[in-house]
Amino acid sequence: MNRIKILGFAGSLRKNSFNRALLKAAVELCPKEAEMETFDLEGIPPFNQDLEADPHPRVKEFKAKIRAADSLLIVTPEYNYSIPGVLKNAIDSASRPYGDSAFAGKPLGIMGASVGMTGTARAQYHLRQCCVFLDMYPMNQPEVMVPFANEKIDEKTGKVTDPKTKAKIEELMKALITWTLRMRPLEKVV
Repeated sequence: MNRIKILGFAGSLRKNSFNRALLKAAVELCPKEAEMETFDLEGIPPFNQDLEADPHPRVKEFKAKIRAADSLLIVTPEYNYSIPGVLKNAIDSASRPYGDSAFAGKPLGIMGASVGMTGTARAQYHLRQCCVFLDMYPMNQPEVMVPFANEKIDEKTGKVTDPKTKAKIEELMKALITWTLRMRPLEKVV
């Protein structure tokens, strides 16, 4: 059996962000049944529908990486009770023009970290709303919403230091592999 290909990306451009640290931990904790690649959203220009028929090279690259993956992992911060603009912009860019979405049919894992007590819960639920139109299959469990991230992640080294957080990330990665395998028969039927 071929190893499952997972593409992960964080909805933050800040180099030392807590969410990039979670993404890095996911790569390190990825089970051997899968290989995980990451994509940096830096360089994706603001979405402009006038240009969607001839997308920017960075958007083309992003769409190709999404299509080549068996499943996705999105790591999102929470800003103003929602997903960050950079993440929404990347999603809009890779799902356009209408009928050429790179996301259709993709299994998805979601996680996020914040310094607040809700640990990106509202952003994750908002992201799930976007997944409906994108025709993606987000996992329901486990939910990985890391609160008080400044106490669980060393911002200078970009390392997750909290054992419980590491265990939840590992649990999510194992579940994403299982979820991806469960979704494969649906691809064959269609």
